[in-house]
Amino acid sequence: MYKGSWKSRRRCGRRSHQQIPWFRQHDSNESDNTGTLQSPQDSGPGDDESPSTSSSTAGSSSVPDLPGYYFDPEKKRYFRLLPGHNNCNPLTKESIQQKEMEKKRLQLVEEEKQKKKIARMGFNASSLLRKRQLGFLSNTSYSRLAHELRVTCMQKGKVHIQSSDPSALASDQFNLILANTNRDQIFTVIDIKAGGSKYSIINLSSLRIPSLTVRMHENLYFTNRKVNCVCWASLNHLDSHILLCRRGIAKTPGCATLLPAATLLPASLFAHSHPAVDQPDMLCSFRTPSAWSCAWSLNVQANNCFSTGLSQQVLLTNVVTGHRQSFRTNSDVLAPLLFNGCRSGEIFAIDLRSQSRGKGWKTLSLSHDSAVTSLQILREEQCLIASDMAGKIKLWDLRTMKCLRQFDGHVNEYAYLPLHVHEEEGFVMAVGQDCYTRIWSLRDAHLLRTIPSPYPASREDIPSVAFSSRLGGVLGGPGLLMAVRQDLYCFSYN
Repeated sequence: MYKGSWKSRRRCGRRSHQQIPWFRQHDSNESDNTGTLQSPQDSGPGDDESPSTSSSTAGSSSVPDLPGYYFDPEKKRYFRLLPGHNNCNPLTKESIQQKEMEKKRLQLVEEEKQKKKIARMGFNASSLLRKRQLGFLSNTSYSRLAHELRVTCMQKGKVHIQSSDPSALASDQFNLILANTNRDQIFTVIDIKAGGSKYSIINLSSLRIPSLTVRMHENLYFTNRKVNCVCWASLNHLDSHILLCRRGIAKTPGCATLLPAATLLPASLFAHSHPAVDQPDMLCSFRTPSAWSCAWSLNVQANNCFSTGLSQQVLLTNVVTGHRQSFRTNSDVLAPLLFNGCRSGEIFAIDLRSQSRGKGWKTLSLSHDSAVTSLQILREEQCLIASDMAGKIKLWDLRTMKCLRQFDGHVNEYAYLPLHVHEEEGFVMAVGQDCYTRIWSLRDAHLLRTIPSPYPASREDIPSVAFSSRLGGVLGGPGLLMAVRQDLYCFSYN
């Protein structure tokens, strides 16, 4: 041990102010017990630091990204993300993102209350009417722009549901809703608190403003498997049945089920078989745990047929004859139809005439950068609109195989989210993973309105929506139905 070394050691242990880095952690005397780091704006300039350098650093809007720390722009401090001495309230990236999303949602909710929304600059009710009277707008353009204007002014109201079991409405939650062609009925999948799902049909004939009352007809058919996809099927008449796709669990295979809408009891998939009422689980079962999706065919070449998307396979089943055709693919089919969307991002069409020769059954191929989750064919069958897990929504021209336009703003990273196209009103709708409902113009992909969810965003509370210009049937009014948790809301035209 050297004599007098304690003084030198004390001098060596000291660090001048300019030697301490600006991102130093507070010592025990300065710490506020929150695991914070000093920001560049909080630290003063050192002795050898010029005032100009200090001002440029303090005025910089961008701050360095430190691993394991989060910079709060309001408090102008770094906070520790990893659990440390602030274990009582640890910060995570997920909690920070959730806080920012909730702040944005509340701002949108306040904007919704103010009712100061404009679909397009320079367009209001009086200007539209004046331009139509002067001959500057055709009847088609006037109707489309009028719908856009009314969509921006839709007002939210809570729908009162009448049911034979009111106690179940307080605990069960909506999973999805799907309106039929006439928009006078809505099929619902409801998650039961005890586990599993049940089905019901909501009659919209009594949906009138301002009462907003509907009647729910439930059945006693339950399932413990996840419902991936639902669509209305026109077997006996328009929307006579409901087609469901359920994912397999454990040793139970995935399956497709056809339910008669009148009774909500499972029906046989084949006309020549007649299942007994005490056999409610009569269904079309596939020996695979990965039945991803299903779709009822509206093409005359595949009448009374539905397709099911399986793992690297599309299965086309004729309900009347029971005949099946299988088409092998290189990827899982998440959005089946005669046009099919795959996990790989490929969209291809099936030529049923080539199946007998066993080759050349793909007629065209389009490509997205991510898994395709939803497909919609427009009325003239010359265009197709598709959405994927990268949040991209694209309108494709099937003749030139080129993308006509893209609808920006949709948020999706991994979820199987539906896409809604309403050609009569000229709208495209989608609910994102951030729980926002976005409405675009089909003509030019202009974002018309963003509707926040009534509840904080979460993976379990993504709203399900249904829109029509005739909600409740021919005498009904235009509006948007939104189901989230136990509640049903109606956004009606003003």
